[in-house]
Amino acid sequence: MRTFECDYTEGAHPKILEALIRTNMEQMSGYGFDPYTERAAQKVRAAIGAPVSTVTFLTGGTQTNAVMIDLLTASYEGVLTAATGHINVHEAGAVEFCGHKVIALPEHDGVLDVDALEAYLSTFYADATYEHMVRPGLVYLTHPTEYGTLYTKAQMQRIRVLCDRYALKLYVDGARLGYALGCPENELTLGDLATYCDAFSIGGTKLGLLCGEGAVFTRETPRALLTQVKRHGALLAKGRLLGVQFDAMFTDGLYEAIGKEAIRHAHRIRDVLAAKGYPFAWQSPTNQQFVLLDEREAASLKKAVGFDLWGRTPDGRWIVRFTSSWSTTDADVDELERALPRKTDL
Repeated sequence: MRTFECDYTEGAHPKILEALIRTNMEQMSGYGFDPYTERAAQKVRAAIGAPVSTVTFLTGGTQTNAVMIDLLTASYEGVLTAATGHINVHEAGAVEFCGHKVIALPEHDGVLDVDALEAYLSTFYADATYEHMVRPGLVYLTHPTEYGTLYTKAQMQRIRVLCDRYALKLYVDGARLGYALGCPENELTLGDLATYCDAFSIGGTKLGLLCGEGAVFTRETPRALLTQVKRHGALLAKGRLLGVQFDAMFTDGLYEAIGKEAIRHAHRIRDVLAAKGYPFAWQSPTNQQFVLLDEREAASLKKAVGFDLWGRTPDGRWIVRFTSSWSTTDADVDELERALPRKTDL
C-alpha cells in the first residue's frame, strides 16, 4: 500500500546516491575540511546572493534548530514562536534542554500573529519588573509553517522591523524550505531570507538527502563556531557525508527542481481529495495537505491508503495529513485516486 505519511519515507534521491558512491573511495579530511563541503558552501552562498554568509552543515532538523538557536541567543534569553511552531510541539523540548525557554504566541493556520508578537514585546518591556522575567532574544519561524502555510514578504518585513526595534535575532527553520520555494504562491526567495534573517536553515533531509541541513548565518558568525558545534555533539567526523550531498543538491538546479515537482504532485493530491469530497482543515499551497475525518472515517480510510494522523480538532475530529515528496510520482497519485474511496462511502 502506497503511503503519503511524510516526506522522508524513502532513502535518497538517485543523484545524491550517485554522488556518494562516486566519491566513496576518495580520501578527504574530516569535520567538513574537504573540497566538497567547501564547494557546497560556495554554491549555497551563490544561491542566496550573500557571498559573505557563513555556511555550515549539520545532520538533522532538531539538532540544527537547537544548535543554531543556542548559538544565536544569550544564556538568559528565551525564544518567541507560534504556539504551533515545531520547536514548541515536535522537538521534545530540545531548545529548553539548551537552556532557552520557548514562549508560545498566537497564530493563524500556523502563521505567527504579528500583532500578537508586537503586543507581547511592548507589554513585556512596559512591565517595570521585566528584568525578573525570561528576556526574549529570538523570534523563530518556519517557512513553510507546520500547517503547510506561507509567510508573505510583508509579514517577514514587519517581523524584521520588530526584531530591530527590540534587539532580537530572527531565525527561520527551513526544514521544508525547498517546498515553499517551489510554490507559485510563495513570495520569499533565498535572497529575501538572507536579507531579513540573522540565520536560517536549508533542509535536505526532507528534500532527498539521506540526512543533512544547511545552517546559514547571514549577519554575524558565532564565535568559535566549530568548537561550539562540537560542544553540542553535532560535529560530524565524516563531514564529507554532508558536503557531498549538498554539493550535488545545489548542482544543475536539483534543489529547485525537487521542490517544484513535489508541489505539482501535492496539487494533484489536493484535487483528488477535493473531488472525493474530503473537507480541508485549512488551505495549504505546499506539499502537505490536511483534511478532516471523524474517528470511524479515519479508521476505515487507513485500510485503503497510508497517511498521517496529525492531530485533533476541538470537536474531536482527526486532522489527517497527506504529503508529497521528492520521491512522489504521477503513478503514486494515480494509485491514490484509484484506492481512495469517496468520503460518503467510508
